[in-house]
Amino acid sequence: MTSAVRLVDLRETPLDVAEVVAALDDDASGGLTLFVGRVRDHDGGKGVTGLDYSAHPTALDRLREVCERVAGEHDVQGVAAVHRTGSLAIGDVAVIVATTAAHRGDAFVASRALIDTLKAEVPIWKHQRFGDGTEEWVGTP
Repeated sequence: MTSAVRLVDLRETPLDVAEVVAALDDDASGGLTLFVGRVRDHDGGKGVTGLDYSAHPTALDRLREVCERVAGEHDVQGVAAVHRTGSLAIGDVAVIVATTAAHRGDAFVASRALIDTLKAEVPIWKHQRFGDGTEEWVGTP
């Protein structure tokens, strides 16, 4: 694992922003950019009542690869990404990504690349339940 990659995990337990920030603590970083994705109460004009995240058995390895790629392509000191699996309620934290860099601009760009690449490439699927009794899978192949 690239030394800049400090924390990569998939968990069924609640995620902690403080853990991610602590994993990226270093004196060389002037900027830490953090993205926290939460379960919202709507999608596509419908009310969401809850959801489940499922991960392919390769998802953790793919997440690590994405983190390593972002660390290699951006001028960062630290990279972290954690994602929930299992059942989540409205307001629960679903994903936290963060990067640190000497300068804020590099951290912002790297964090954006990290969340966008994670969503596009890591095989984690969302099963949403709606208030009208319907449901939908998101991100499945």
